[in-house]
Parts: sequence; C-alpha cells; structure tokens
Amino acid sequence: MRRSKLKRLCLLALSILLVATTIACSSSTSVPSTIIDDMDREIHLTSMPKRIVSHVPSITETLYALDLGDKIVGVSDYCDYPEEAKTKPKVGGYYTPNIEVIVSLNPDLVLTDGYADDILNLESLGIQFAVIQPNTIDDILKDIELLGNITGERKKASELIEDMENRVNNVVDTVSDAPRPRVFYVFDATDTTKPWTAGPGSFADALIQMAGGENVAAQAQGPWIQLNIEELVNSDPEIIIVDSMMGTAVISPDEIKELPGWKDTTAVKNNNIFIVNGDLVNRSGPRIVQGLEQIARIIHPELFQD
Repeated sequence: MRRSKLKRLCLLALSILLVATTIACSSSTSVPSTIIDDMDREIHLTSMPKRIVSHVPSITETLYALDLGDKIVGVSDYCDYPEEAKTKPKVGGYYTPNIEVIVSLNPDLVLTDGYADDILNLESLGIQFAVIQPNTIDDILKDIELLGNITGERKKASELIEDMENRVNNVVDTVSDAPRPRVFYVFDATDTTKPWTAGPGSFADALIQMAGGENVAAQAQGPWIQLNIEELVNSDPEIIIVDSMMGTAVISPDEIKELPGWKDTTAVKNNNIFIVNGDLVNRSGPRIVQGLEQIARIIHPELFQD
C-alpha cells in the first residue's frame, strides 16, 4: 500500500516537472511560426536562427545585449559596438551591401532596416530576412521584443525592455517640473552659416524633450534640417549640444566661440557647449537610454548629481 502510494506521488511529481519544463520552454525558446516585421512582412520560422547577418549597427548592438553574439556570422562595415562586433566578417557598407559575401556566410536570417535595396532581394536567393526599422523610442522597445521572439530570447528581451523603461521613466519623472532651457543640437557644421540640426521625428529631438529641454528646431519640417545663421541667433539657444561622429566632434567648442552669430547666443556667452556621443543619440538600439541620460545631465546637471 505504501509503495503504491509512493509510486503515485513520484509519478505526480514527475508529471508536474514535465509540465513546468514544457511551459518554460514554450515561453522562452519555442519557435514562433510567423513573425510580422516592421515592413508588415510575414516571416515564417521553422527553427531558431543560428547564423545571423546584421546589416545595421543598432541591430548588432541589440543582438549582443540579448547575448546573441555567438549567433552573428557577419556585420556591416559600420557595426563597431561592442568591441567583439569589430572582429566579425564584414558584409559591406550601409547602402552597398556585398550580397556575394552575405550568401557565402550561409545565414539562416539577415536583419536589416530596409534601406539597402539589394538586401531586399535576398529572398529570391532563398535567404530569409527581417526588417527592423524603429522610428520612435517606443518602436525601439517593440523591436527588441520582436528580436527576442525571432531568436527565442524572450526573457532577456523582456528584462532589457524593463530596464530601459525604468531608466527612461526615471529621467522623465525627474525633469517633469524643471524649467525647459532652449537647446540647439549640432549634427553637421560643415557650413557654419547653415548648420544641420535635429527636427521633429529625429531621435535627438525626442531625447532633448524627454530630458527636459526645448529643441529650438522643434517646429521645423523634417527630422534633419538646416538653420541659417539668422534663425540660429533669433532662437538664442541656452545650451548647444554637438554631435560626435566616429569619436570626433563635428565642430569644437573653441571654434563655436569664434563664429559670427554663434558667439552672440546665450549658450556661448555662458560657456554651455557640450559634446555627446552621436552613437548614443542616433542609433536606435539599447544604448539610446545612455544618450537620454547624458543629455539630461547636460540640460539639468542640478538634478543628476550621481
């Protein structure tokens, strides 16, 4: 009698364990039959991708944040973060992917943002691809979830999203009652009489607003526009933020201080000229939260002492 009861208990425990294991596997590593990418394309998966080519720096960064670096077999020439990404085989430039190299890597999935037309033809070669094309901070979070679903790393994706949301909310809540100084974001100053800046629809504009600033180009038409020197002077920015490309500022603070018009702004008079890492601001990946925090510390240093 006791043996029979013990046997039933063992079988019950084993059944519970098997059910729990099945649920855990289905929630984190099961293969979704169909995924809808950012071009509303249906992607049919029969197994988890094991050989991924990432053609976009932000996608590469997201894959590494999901601990998928070992699945990446190729990256674009501009994928430079983290350091390990630099060691991966290169598959060409942003608009000029080398299709022959991509095919030779035998990928089971290519991830792109859809702007390189050649990559969109991969399907005719029997290579599956997905388009990841976020335009807002919320889109970035949704695409991290999408990549988690595609790769089976749902749990890591959920944890990453939660961390990013918490950090964003911390910044937004901290600056909610603070004054909003006027900010000019310098994206390109090749022509200092008509510098390029960030308008509505750009990540830089969104981050400035979320960080408690007022973008002087917030009413412009388009995400990237040129302001003439009169418009710059009339907007009288209190803070100037300079984008850095490939680690080099597009213009130095010392140069700005000597420029006609620029030197008459409140920002220059008060020496409020700062340089930010453009990759943190303009790449639509997990590090954009660092860009937000960096800009928030520039705009409201009194609120972010640590």
